[in-house]
Amino acid sequence: MANPRKLLVEGRDDAVVVANLCQAHQLPDAFEIAGKKGITDLLETLSTQLKTSDLEVLGILVDADTDLQARWQSLRAHLTKEGYLVPDVPVSTGTILRVEDKPTVGIWVMPDNHLPGMLEDFVATLIPDGDALFPYAKECVQKLPEQRFSPALRAKADIHTWLAWQDEPGLPFGTAITASYLDPRSVHAQDFISWLRALFIS
Repeated sequence: MANPRKLLVEGRDDAVVVANLCQAHQLPDAFEIAGKKGITDLLETLSTQLKTSDLEVLGILVDADTDLQARWQSLRAHLTKEGYLVPDVPVSTGTILRVEDKPTVGIWVMPDNHLPGMLEDFVATLIPDGDALFPYAKECVQKLPEQRFSPALRAKADIHTWLAWQDEPGLPFGTAITASYLDPRSVHAQDFISWLRALFIS
């Protein structure tokens, strides 16, 4: 039987980060994490997911990318069509929509529901306070004589450069959390976990 509580995420990296944060915070195994093939796939399957007969709670985790309001309006349009009353802007602590006779829907827009960005911006907030390497990593990326990546992907270059300089270079995000290079108890992580608890466990 499928889990009646599900969290949709854009891809594998998101799924791994969420799973490792849940493990670090000892969250009960209360929901399934479903990795999609990007934002387009997630949005295209949203209506079908909401119509699943046994679904109780659906969480939606997406990147704001360069335009948080555009991403929000896209989600809002899909959910309004399904009968949900969606606020004009995301709730800063994570949005939760409750409608009688419909699955509860929760939305978290990476990194923090009010800034543009993506998963990598959120992961950067897990770097321990006082770390001296991350500012230097960002400076090195900025000073590259040739930047072949889009400016919108700068956060990816920054965090992966920093990870490349750890005792075990280049660990993936989930392993970096387990290895304590990234702090799963940072303020931003606590906020995210509080939203997951309110959505799936409370």
